[in-house]
Amino acid sequence: MKIRKAGKKDFNRIMEIYAYARRFMAEHGNPNQWGPTNWPPEELIKKDIEKGLSFVCLNESGTIVGVFYFDQGKDIEPNYKDIEDGEWIGDNNYGVVHRIATDGSEKGIGAFCINWAFEQCGHLRIDTHGDNIVMQNLLNKLGFTRCGTIYVEEDDYPRIAFEKIRN
Repeated sequence: MKIRKAGKKDFNRIMEIYAYARRFMAEHGNPNQWGPTNWPPEELIKKDIEKGLSFVCLNESGTIVGVFYFDQGKDIEPNYKDIEDGEWIGDNNYGVVHRIATDGSEKGIGAFCINWAFEQCGHLRIDTHGDNIVMQNLLNKLGFTRCGTIYVEEDDYPRIAFEKIRN
């Protein structure tokens, strides 16, 4: 597998993957994270692509099988400034992954994407809905530490915040 920046030509495939991910989450006990709001909206994905912050994962045959948002810097995620029931491990520059989704065609796509993002920065933060057991298990398997609870603007559901820092 390989990762590259998403381009405008990838938009329709990206939206297909997000539609699959919404169905998958609903079928696996997580109907509220993206389902009620049809998250993520097309306008946001188009902005992510334009800003160069949307990335796609391609399998060995060159088919897009995953997508995610990645950015890095100091305090780049405003929703991460306030954390409850815990604290962040580090306070230096960090990377953030959002809107990660796969088409379910192969095992290991999510791990590959998250590991790639971590290799870019060595300090990664990510959050997920309390009902997203699949993502929580993946983050635990990849060595992330549960740091506390954050909230996002999209809805009123708390998110579990995770962090990993290179030793």
